[in-house]
Amino acid sequence: MTGAREEAVPLVRVPRVVGRDAELERLRRALADPFALVLVEGEAGIGKTRLVQEVINGRERLLVAVCPPFQDAATLGPVVDAVRQTGVTPAGLGLSGLAGALRPLFPDWAGELPAPVEPLPDATATQHRLLRALAELLDRLGVGLLVVEDAHWADEATLELLLLLTARRPPGLGVLVTYRPEDVPAGSLLRRLSSRVRGGDGHLRLSLGPLGVADTAALVSSMLDAEHVSDAFARFLHTQTDGLPLAVEESVRLLRDRADLVRVDGEWVRRSLDEIAVPPTIRDAVLERVGRLAEPARTILHAAAVLAEPADEPVLRTVADLPERQARAGIVEAIAGGLLKEDERGRLAFGHVLAARATYDAVPGPIRRLLHGRAGRALEAAARPSASRLARHFRQTGDTGRWIGYAEQAADLALDVGDDAAATAHLLDLLEADLPADALTRIAEKMPTLASTGYLDRSGLVEVLRSVLDRTTLSTRRRAELRTQLGAALIRRGEHEAAVAELERAVPDLEHDPLRQAHAMTGLGMPYSTDWPAGEHRRWLDRAAGVVARASLPRPEVLGLQVNWATALLALGDPEGWAVAARLPVAADTPAEAAPIARAALNVGNSAMRWGRYDEAREHLTHGVELAEHRGYVRLHDMIAVTCAHLDWFTGRWDGLAERVLRLAELDGEPEIRLDALMVAGLLDAARGDRESARARLRWVLEDSGRRGLAQVPPEPAAALARLCLAEQDADGALRLTDAPLRLVAAKGTWLWATELMPMRVAALLAAGRHAEARDVVARYEHGLRDCPAAGAHAALADCRARLAEAHDGPAAAAGVYASAAARWDALPRPYAALLTRERQASCLVAAGRRDAGLELLAEVRAGLSRLGAPGDAERVAEVLHDHGVRRGWRGGRRGYGSELSPREREVVRLVITGMGNKAIAEALSRSPKTVAAQLNSAMRKLGVSSRTALAVAAVQAGLGDL
Repeated sequence: MTGAREEAVPLVRVPRVVGRDAELERLRRALADPFALVLVEGEAGIGKTRLVQEVINGRERLLVAVCPPFQDAATLGPVVDAVRQTGVTPAGLGLSGLAGALRPLFPDWAGELPAPVEPLPDATATQHRLLRALAELLDRLGVGLLVVEDAHWADEATLELLLLLTARRPPGLGVLVTYRPEDVPAGSLLRRLSSRVRGGDGHLRLSLGPLGVADTAALVSSMLDAEHVSDAFARFLHTQTDGLPLAVEESVRLLRDRADLVRVDGEWVRRSLDEIAVPPTIRDAVLERVGRLAEPARTILHAAAVLAEPADEPVLRTVADLPERQARAGIVEAIAGGLLKEDERGRLAFGHVLAARATYDAVPGPIRRLLHGRAGRALEAAARPSASRLARHFRQTGDTGRWIGYAEQAADLALDVGDDAAATAHLLDLLEADLPADALTRIAEKMPTLASTGYLDRSGLVEVLRSVLDRTTLSTRRRAELRTQLGAALIRRGEHEAAVAELERAVPDLEHDPLRQAHAMTGLGMPYSTDWPAGEHRRWLDRAAGVVARASLPRPEVLGLQVNWATALLALGDPEGWAVAARLPVAADTPAEAAPIARAALNVGNSAMRWGRYDEAREHLTHGVELAEHRGYVRLHDMIAVTCAHLDWFTGRWDGLAERVLRLAELDGEPEIRLDALMVAGLLDAARGDRESARARLRWVLEDSGRRGLAQVPPEPAAALARLCLAEQDADGALRLTDAPLRLVAAKGTWLWATELMPMRVAALLAAGRHAEARDVVARYEHGLRDCPAAGAHAALADCRARLAEAHDGPAAAAGVYASAAARWDALPRPYAALLTRERQASCLVAAGRRDAGLELLAEVRAGLSRLGAPGDAERVAEVLHDHGVRRGWRGGRRGYGSELSPREREVVRLVITGMGNKAIAEALSRSPKTVAAQLNSAMRKLGVSSRTALAVAAVQAGLGDL
């Protein structure tokens, strides 16, 4: 640069918005609609907040809520803080009595809010009422646009509020949300909100991408008094920052601090392209900039990072523990350096959360704990302290007593407003601490047993409860209460065998609490685990009914028990369960009844599917989906989804089914959903002919359900695996697979569970030559179903009878019995089972000498399997047709002849090449000598030869083997 004229180090200004003209225009157009729903997404530092501020600046009737990066966010904290910042009080707003529900959120408004509302026993109903009250408050405040920044950090209740506001008709206000897609948790309600963005006016989903080289140059220029930036410098910065606006801004400030940015001959350049490298991460750039500041400024920034939310200057000064003059000088320097920003109320915070996080992580542990302690004490002394934030500070500083007190307060507040997820976060932290027994049991009592999909697995509640029971001294009553809670959690986690053990131990010590005792007894009445006979389960249900009859229990609690009774009776195959189910309401008279009614829709729908009442099952499940969506029951919605998928398998609705079940199988922490989803996936694999994948999935389902003690699950995967064995002439393998499930069904007397199992068990016994056992097990099955009018089970019984007829009465008689069984499957409808049954009917017709009728039926079966989406089965049937000389496209009528060898013919020819005779080939391929002879003659005809030797030569020439 010799001879060039360098100028002084520049003053770096706040950059303007560049490269976003199209996005700004789209955003302005959408927000012109008073009921807009706008989502702005993009990675950290991409400029979401800056873009939004550019559009909403100067707008009236605006409320901006910012979600803080806290793991345990306060329930509805962002919106509550935003309302408080308006300085408005409820006096004169004309709020209805519903606003009394706002008292837990605004305790300082107690003198101006309506009277407290009556408590509701159902957490979901409580939260829904609170959200409606908050929506009314926003309406009365005249809010026209609610902006929620960083919604990926929003607590569940805040997202529920957004769903409520956008679901109203008319909505009443506009909603604008910013978030990072990569940081949205799995199962977040934010995904549901994004699905509500439709095309058209007022609805916009805006995704921001990085800047190009030209826009990077424009951004830098806007920071340097709009002076020109060299092309080389712009390209360099773009390469180093990938066009991320925040990274560009931080890098320019760092270059300026290093005095590596100069103006030469009218344009801004770096001193040398070789002498400096911009740090590869924003973290490094931020830390280098912080390190260049004076000690008071660094201390102020450390305090601001620990507070992690906007704070008044006195609070910031107290946390930093600086004299007023030094603190002010540090604040001024931090603001001048672009690290701290001041909001419209004079509160101070980092300009970007990435800078705050980088600074926080760099503070040494002992100093960080000291700062957290000061922050907790400073906020404790302030008006309206947040229990959730105080719990965070005192936990970090190691002040266990204060942390426990504030964490429990935060949990109680969350429970008061129906925010189970927020309450769970605090309570689990407390349960994992080394607390006295009384405190542990008290806190465990508050724990919601179900907050969201995967909650139990993620939460570790089961392990914590076991630990409490193992390592503390508890009263007999307390221990029984905790065992009941543990048993319920184990059932939800799919560990039924362990659940039974806990519930059985708890029941005798629950005389003081009839509601708990009745729930424990109905849990033992569920037949999903143990080898207890059905009568034992029924006795537990009768005992629970006796407890309820003697006690005066709230209607919602009785309703929940009635749902359990109906579910248990139907699982036992007792038709009385339908009478109990018919008495259940389909609509809730009170909010507290919503949860058991929604659960009933799933349980009764699942039972109807197991009984073969498919149309009725779909009605219940559809109703359940509506209830789950309306009430926000996420886990229930997922359970209904997988049950609907299983129903679709049975009824032949296979389009897109594989993709659906594989998505459901990915849900974290929901073993029973995963089991059911992978079951259906394995069944589809088998129908498609992918035997390897089918075996892997079905074997996993069989083994995992056995480990969990899920007695009702194994018969179905065992039956499907046995079918694969039988297709490979492995009768012994099929018998081994079906033996244990059959013993369990017989021991319990729950023959309803054998709908899939029995036809394969009978087929395996017959293939193994154990005909007497086959007749005996069918007789036992028929006896077991005498009082169970389940259409699906009786179709399976008809299938078993047809297999016996084929073995004992000959193919002519069996063909008619198979036809009757297929008609039963069709009536359900179960098209796949019906087609497989007709395949056997067709084989019997051919064997009985009714060749044309049999082959025509086989052609219909092949076409039906193809339409259904079972190409593996369709190919098998096509090979049989081909073996009989029927061309691939034949649908009945006059037959043609193919010129290629079928796969079965190829197998015979390959063995002929080795010198084997027909009898040896028949034994090797598990076929009859007659079938081998027919396939051999067909191969000779197709290859134009008349002897076995000529056939072998022709086959070798065709590449089928070596002589």
